[in-house]
Amino acid sequence: MKTVLVTSTTGGTGKTAITVALGRLAQKRGLTVGYMKPKGTNLESVVGKTRDEDPMLARELLDLDAGMHQLEPVVYSPTFVQEAIRGRADPEQLRADIEENFETVAEGVDLMLLEGSKFHWTGGSIELTDADIAELLDAEVILVSEYTEAGDVDEVLAVKKEFGDRFAGVLFNDVSPDRYDELVEDAMAFLDGRGIHSYGALPHDEQLGGVTVADLLDGIGGELLTPDVSTDGRIERFLVGAMSGSSALSRLRRTRNAALITGGDRSDIQTAALQASGIGCMILTGGHRPSQAVLGKATSEGVPIVLVQSDTRTTIDRTESVLGSGRTRTPEAVERMAELLAESVSVDSMLEE
Repeated sequence: MKTVLVTSTTGGTGKTAITVALGRLAQKRGLTVGYMKPKGTNLESVVGKTRDEDPMLARELLDLDAGMHQLEPVVYSPTFVQEAIRGRADPEQLRADIEENFETVAEGVDLMLLEGSKFHWTGGSIELTDADIAELLDAEVILVSEYTEAGDVDEVLAVKKEFGDRFAGVLFNDVSPDRYDELVEDAMAFLDGRGIHSYGALPHDEQLGGVTVADLLDGIGGELLTPDVSTDGRIERFLVGAMSGSSALSRLRRTRNAALITGGDRSDIQTAALQASGIGCMILTGGHRPSQAVLGKATSEGVPIVLVQSDTRTTIDRTESVLGSGRTRTPEAVERMAELLAESVSVDSMLEE
């Protein structure tokens, strides 16, 4: 049996879709596949219990018989972490629980996939980071990384150092067209020279890009102030409008498919945003309604405006959560990810290595 842990440099890298898609592709090659997410971190309430939705997706798409408590032995909730730092969690017992459930889920399979946490260092309070789990369960490690600037290679080098000989390689995902050649020709060659194998780069794909404005509206509990504007547009990222109106425009023009989070009383930022084609919606915080002039301009430009009562920090957290959970956690997204993997990397080589 081969055991592979898929980890990431940050949240929102498509780690879940890639992990499950690898399982699907392995099954199509005649391999039996198991799955486990040792620490549940993408939590939501389901029938009165707090669970991670990622194992539920894997269980459905990989047709697994294991129970949720086996696929997700540790529910790493804020309450759990609080208890851990108070000394009320036993790391040795947790490790034993993970090992026991791993042995059950992995019995008789050819490939055992372990999905890491949102951040590879999560779990340090109980001595169960992704590196600790890889050591515990004798897993090789595949890193899923973004690439938005040359400095991202620093994170890859740091992860390689953390995992040591267990580090198998890095897969770059959601790479924008303007960065693709730089990544393939320069960054991957640089990493190869330092002994880091790159499996390839998956290009940005519109089908995996973000969530609709309607989904974002529901997720953050906002009020739509522009009822005549469509909410079918997709949002892939967000910006926080805390700069001056004059400096905002140049920055806003460099983005695409973005939600702008700013105060309802910042008419200068709102006006600048309506001149930038890459702003897909505006989220106004603090319950401050914008002027009628801004609402009229937004309606004519087709830019939805959403009003929330929460402060900016809370709104950022909620928006980040919606974007992170919505991007690649659907059956359709997994199928599309499987297609991208098949088109862009050598899946056979990836599975064999």
